[in-house]
Amino acid sequence: MSKKSDNYYFKNFVICAEYGEEAARMLERNLKEFDVTHLSERLDEIHGIEHAADQKKHEMLAALVKEFITPIEREDIILLSEAIDEVTDTIEDVMIRLYINNIRMIRPDAEAFAHLITRCCKTLSRLMEEFKNFKKSKKLYGLMVELHTLEGEGDRLFIQAMRRLHTEGSDSLEVIVWREIYIYLEKCCDACEHTANAAERVILKNT
Repeated sequence: MSKKSDNYYFKNFVICAEYGEEAARMLERNLKEFDVTHLSERLDEIHGIEHAADQKKHEMLAALVKEFITPIEREDIILLSEAIDEVTDTIEDVMIRLYINNIRMIRPDAEAFAHLITRCCKTLSRLMEEFKNFKKSKKLYGLMVELHTLEGEGDRLFIQAMRRLHTEGSDSLEVIVWREIYIYLEKCCDACEHTANAAERVILKNT
């Protein structure tokens, strides 16, 4: 297999991870500068990112069907591409929940969560940039540990946010709605960690 063909898959992993990072930055900006009158428009914008990421994933899988030899096993390419795609999907899910629940104002814990998600996605992008060197890289393990650490921060933030919601919230509907949103915010961090876990499994399998 040519080096150019090898790089195609590794490059696409990076591009798909960058879509997730773009979606995360948009989510963070939207929560920080929240404007309910533009929420539908912002949802369309983040859906556009998610759609572009899907297109890139399907393009890669279509190419995979035609390849005779691949740089890593086919099922590993599928595993990683689906894991990366899930990151962007979960970020879009947060925006969808804000929209369908007609959120009028953003709780501070949600802003903190969005910032953490951006950090997770940025680290994931760096991990995917380094992934092409997985057989000899000295940076990959540290990036995986960093993602696990960030996900742990997400767990703690989730617990704190849910505690505040249930001790300080006086409106039962608000509690129900924000419980769901916090769950989806945590899923974003989990999706990044799951991608790191998938990458680790692929590395162990192919070295």
